Amino acid sequence: MKDNPLVSVIVPTNNSEATIGTCLRSVKTQVYSKIEMIVVDNYSRDRTRKIARKYSRVYVKGPERSSQRNFGSKHVCGDYLFFIDSDMELTPKVVEDCVKKALMKKVDAIIVPEVSVGVGFWAKCKALEKSCYVGDESIEAARFFKKSEFLEVGGYDEELVGTEDWDLNQRISKAGYRIGRINTFIKHHEGRLSLRETILKKHYYGKTLDRYRKKHPKEAKQQLRFIRQSFVKNWRKLAGDPIHALGMFFMKMCELFASKLGQVVT
Repeated sequence: MKDNPLVSVIVPTNNSEATIGTCLRSVKTQVYSKIEMIVVDNYSRDRTRKIARKYSRVYVKGPERSSQRNFGSKHVCGDYLFFIDSDMELTPKVVEDCVKKALMKKVDAIIVPEVSVGVGFWAKCKALEKSCYVGDESIEAARFFKKSEFLEVGGYDEELVGTEDWDLNQRISKAGYRIGRINTFIKHHEGRLSLRETILKKHYYGKTLDRYRKKHPKEAKQQLRFIRQSFVKNWRKLAGDPIHALGMFFMKMCELFASKLGQVVT
């Protein structure tokens, strides 16, 4: 590569001892080597920080993922920022492909597709759902940014939980910056996902959903509908796995109800 900018990988954590080692090792073993990495931990009560210190600098900051990410962006030196979650695993060429795309296509932010992996029925339903979103720009959001542009738009909205990625993606786009995508993917480890777990998460996310709707009413209307265009486009995939497709729609229905309840009960 003609130019080799420094990439800062920022990982927010919270009681992540089960996945953080795999996550950080996947960063350390990237083909692209000019990387710095920091972990911003939200006061974990398990071994997260102890494990993370084997691989990275560790800071402690709360109360939410957005504030952790923004904090991290101010403590790194990279030309580019790459935000990943503690339950994610990078395939070996992800960073290299992001840098190539940024330099060759002159884009300011990059979407990296995710493949969901996990154990059990509900994890397979979630994996089927996320597989439908690959290539859907209304659902996927950038996580690799040119640092100057990230700071220019103000970083993540710290008053949003769950929709902060969509929000930042919208603000980057509306500011006139270019968003690209790569085909190399990230593995998102769901573990043994339970229906209760995903319902509780959506209930929590629902508490700030009205703020997102007010900021991006047109986009929210499309993103938050029950039957998304992604499902219509991928109807053959869903029809080919009817058991998990039915489970997926039941799970989406429960998540929608939980999110609505979260808006009402604060």
